[in-house]
Amino acid sequence: MSDFVSTFWDYYVALLTLISVLACAVLLKVQSKHRVKRTGAESSKAPVPTTGHVWDGDIRELNQPMPRWWMWLFYLTIVFSLGYLVLYPGLGTVFKGTLAWTSEGEHARDVAQAAQRFGPLYDAYLAQDLVSVSRDARAMQMGERLFQNNCAACHGADGRGGLGFPNLTDEEWLYGSSAEAIELSISQGRAGMMPALGAAIGGDQGVSDMVQYVLSLSGRPHDASAAQRAQGLFAVCAGCHGMDGRGNAQIGAPDLTNAIWLYGGTPEAIAQTIAQGRQGVMPAHSHRLTPGQIHIVAAYVLSLGGASQ
Repeated sequence: MSDFVSTFWDYYVALLTLISVLACAVLLKVQSKHRVKRTGAESSKAPVPTTGHVWDGDIRELNQPMPRWWMWLFYLTIVFSLGYLVLYPGLGTVFKGTLAWTSEGEHARDVAQAAQRFGPLYDAYLAQDLVSVSRDARAMQMGERLFQNNCAACHGADGRGGLGFPNLTDEEWLYGSSAEAIELSISQGRAGMMPALGAAIGGDQGVSDMVQYVLSLSGRPHDASAAQRAQGLFAVCAGCHGMDGRGNAQIGAPDLTNAIWLYGGTPEAIAQTIAQGRQGVMPAHSHRLTPGQIHIVAAYVLSLGGASQ
């Protein structure tokens, strides 16, 4: 492991970079001094000799010096590269450049400029409640762009989510659909965890029976005898989902009585969830979005139709 944190490699790469640039200059200088020797019988008007390489029958490679303008252009690129290494951190941690430029600093400046320019546009909506903002056409245009840039990767461009990613257009809200709950989810994130319960409910047979009981909670076709065997064991699950299986928004426990299934509602998917557990993370966005932006995104989510208005 020490090989990856040793400063030797910093100096190795920096030295290799400088040698490579200077070697280009030396190679160009050496090659520019080479002259093609001609016999005494040849005059200055004689055809330029070839290297002997011929393509397509009549295309010959001439053996003559490179154009002077091309050589000087090559020299200029070498000078430019050396100047770049002086000004910018092209040599890594060995020498960070006289301008002390970093991509992180550049990004921070861009963010600060954007916040100064666009911040008032977002903050103007902070005093309004989410329902009012969700009915403002201009705010929803801004909210859609923010959603596409920050949320669509998981929830989809239309907000309908996917396997393991919540659908924002239905009526199922793990942590509640109030304005406060939505804003809290966006700003602080959520961490949901369904523990593996296979061993706690009797192994494979217990899991199989529990699948039938869970199916019965939502009124789906099931094996009644297997569901009855698992009914008593459901107390293990009731701590989160409640005895009636309707879930608990305070801890993000899903409602098992409806037809909405975050990780799939097939018997196989339910069995996997019970036996192996699930883990879901909604990342916090308070470090990426301003309070005004979060307010507008929350209003946009509200406008998708799944939350209470």
